[in-house]
Amino acid sequence: MTRQRRLLAAVAVAALSLGLAACAGTVSLQPAPEANDPACADVMVRLPQTVAGEERRWTDAQSTAAWGSPTAVIMTCGVEEPGPTTQPCTDVQGVFWIVDESDAPKYRFTTFGRSPAVEVYLDFDVVGSADTLRALSPVLAAQLEQTGATCTERPGS
Repeated sequence: MTRQRRLLAAVAVAALSLGLAACAGTVSLQPAPEANDPACADVMVRLPQTVAGEERRWTDAQSTAAWGSPTAVIMTCGVEEPGPTTQPCTDVQGVFWIVDESDAPKYRFTTFGRSPAVEVYLDFDVVGSADTLRALSPVLAAQLEQTGATCTERPGS
């Protein structure tokens, strides 16, 4: 093998190794039904690099984000907008979040009264909801249209 071919082979192996290493950290997710909504793209480019002390990671689905290794926070834009609910709800910096505790200690938070809706799934063993939602809510409040009532308002009240 000539010196030039050995060098090309070494470069090819190094490039392949780097490519595989870059893919190893990718979080595999599924896009939401409305992931192609332009407002989701506006959100995605403004997300913070760090959430609740966890670094952002690459994902392989449109309009999704993840933080932590192992993954502690997953965000999906374009989920189905929730209707009226009796589930607990909280207001974080003007964004209303419906709280689903059914998979504790992993919790699901879904925006209410924003279009498109966003879902955040987090592991309470690693991160807290207050820090997580405080990091994400300003971006969502600025980029997603508020569509109606708050989840703290009950029909007929």
